[in-house]
Amino acid sequence: MLKNLTDSGIRVYYVYRMRKEGNMQEQIQTLIGKMKDDYIKFATAGNRGTPAEGSYFAESIANFEDNVSVKYGQKYVKIIRENSVWGFIVNTDNDKVFKKGDILKAAGWNAPARNAARGNIYDDDYYIQWTGPLYLK
Repeated sequence: MLKNLTDSGIRVYYVYRMRKEGNMQEQIQTLIGKMKDDYIKFATAGNRGTPAEGSYFAESIANFEDNVSVKYGQKYVKIIRENSVWGFIVNTDNDKVFKKGDILKAAGWNAPARNAARGNIYDDDYYIQWTGPLYLK
């Protein structure tokens, strides 16, 4: 019976997801890096070009990671930027609707919007903005 599960790929998928999920902190750092990249695009958009040393945008870019905090809970990981909730990440395998690693928009300070995931931190093809997860299309 176990051999049939292995042959059908179920066990391989489980082992692969466990290996990737073991890197949640690393994936969150990648998410923060994507947030910063989007902020740099915003700060240098239009005719602004590269911010001058000592300017607001130059200091905001330099201190971007310092202004992001991560709080781990049983159900969710809360991402906070400058005293505002950026979004939530599902931190459990026991959610009836979402997978572990799903990115959720904030509905308020303590709760995510549970209408739909905006991506998953374990996938490489999710898109976010520095202001928060994207709205649904």
